[in-house]
Amino acid sequence: MLVLKSNLKRRKCVKFTSLVILLSCALLWPAKGWSQSPPAKFTTNLFNIEKAANETFRYNATLKSNTNVEQKYDLKADVPAGWRTSFKVRGSNITSILLEGNKTESISIELIPVYNCKPGTYEIPVTASSETDTLSFDLEAVVKGSYEVQLTTPSGRLSGDVVEGKTMQITLKVKNSGSLPLNKLNLTSRTPSKWQASFSPESIESLEPDESVDVSVSLSVPEKTLPGDYISSFTVKNSETKGSADYRVTVETSVLAGWIGVLVILVAIGIIFFLIRKFGRR
Repeated sequence: MLVLKSNLKRRKCVKFTSLVILLSCALLWPAKGWSQSPPAKFTTNLFNIEKAANETFRYNATLKSNTNVEQKYDLKADVPAGWRTSFKVRGSNITSILLEGNKTESISIELIPVYNCKPGTYEIPVTASSETDTLSFDLEAVVKGSYEVQLTTPSGRLSGDVVEGKTMQITLKVKNSGSLPLNKLNLTSRTPSKWQASFSPESIESLEPDESVDVSVSLSVPEKTLPGDYISSFTVKNSETKGSADYRVTVETSVLAGWIGVLVILVAIGIIFFLIRKFGRR
């Protein structure tokens, strides 16, 4: 009998202890937040984008509230030095957003690399922080380099003078201003009617980054072209990129034509004077 009573007491003690543990867990669980969902979620489906260094990286994120409380979230992207970033909601630039309770907002994130950014993979941490919590995820911007070509003159001057009926020589400078090699660059022109332009060389097989090549242009102006300013456009391009330059040409009358014009005027004045003297006496 004593053994039976002892076993009963022991079982009651075990049950009581188990009940205390269960009640403690039930009380502590909400306090620690184990049964509570996060107040908000900040996510993106597409986090890895590959583009050239001179293009804009665009991502779409979603900020979702799981509570009835309105919260203000400050938005930030930790970009490398020189990069630019912007957050947009419905086409407007923002730096923070007031998220209503149980609402979802789509946020567009734009990352613009620094000029001539080196190729590589860049991790960009993005955060949305409020007074109560901080939400974050990482974006990946894979920079593959850029194709870019610049067309100008060695001096930077894009104007010159020529006498009608003559040919002028223009030196153009073709420069690879991107971060990737350029191949098979072709040169073309758009000139006034009956003008002619020829290039030497007519094409460039390859051009490394920061490398430049001088191209000679022979621009022929037809005779009897009226004096004035004319625009000739030159273009260099391949399948990846192109560059252009407008060159202003001032056409002048030749010295011989000028003397002939003066002579014609003098002859006309002489004829008029002769006619006045001859018929004026009558």
